[in-house]
Amino acid sequence: MPQTEIRLYSTGFCHLCEEAVAIIHKAGIITTHIDIADDGDLFERYGTRIPVLQRVDTDAELDWPFDDMSVSRFLA
Repeated sequence: MPQTEIRLYSTGFCHLCEEAVAIIHKAGIITTHIDIADDGDLFERYGTRIPVLQRVDTDAELDWPFDDMSVSRFLA
């Protein structure tokens, strides 16, 4: 079964985003990183919520804070 495509909305110089990446990498999850600073609409939508994980198949989103367990539940 193929892995669900996951997007990580974040931006540079964001320590919470760095923590999220560490959790994601520890879990072995591959994500597409999207820098919200490059898009005004994304910045408006996610600017105060990042880091945010999004499942491409369902558009479900998981806002920070999250940990290993909440990410596992989100992807199940």
